[in-house]
Parts: sequence; structure tokens; C-alpha cells
Amino acid sequence: MIMSSSALILDANLDDPDRFYAALVESCRDLPPEEALAFSARLILLLANHVGDHAILAEALRLAAAGEPAA
Repeated sequence: MIMSSSALILDANLDDPDRFYAALVESCRDLPPEEALAFSARLILLLANHVGDHAILAEALRLAAAGEPAA
């Protein structure tokens, strides 16, 4: 199933971003660097699959490569 959104959401869209960030940090806290990188890759692929829209993912890749900050 492809999510039906026409553009990458750049405005803050999490109801509690600090809670998510804390959970993200905790998920990697005790991992060696190579395992933390593998965890990050798995998370990215899971979220990309959830988004499912190539154009939105391509825009996210472009912004990340350009060093654009998140909301």
C-alpha cells in the first residue's frame, strides 16, 4: 500500500519528538558502531517501506545529502 501524500512533510509532525528521540538513542546506546549503523539501516528501510512513495523518499534523500535540518 502506498501512502497518499504529495510532498515530504517538513514541519514538525510528531506529537512528542523528545520521546521518540530518547527511544532512538536508547535503542543504540550499548551497540558497537557497526551494529548501530546496521540498526539505523534497518530502521530506515522499515520506515521507507511504510512511506512507500518513491518521490517522497527521493526528496528526503536529497535533503539529507544536502545537510538540510529536520523540522
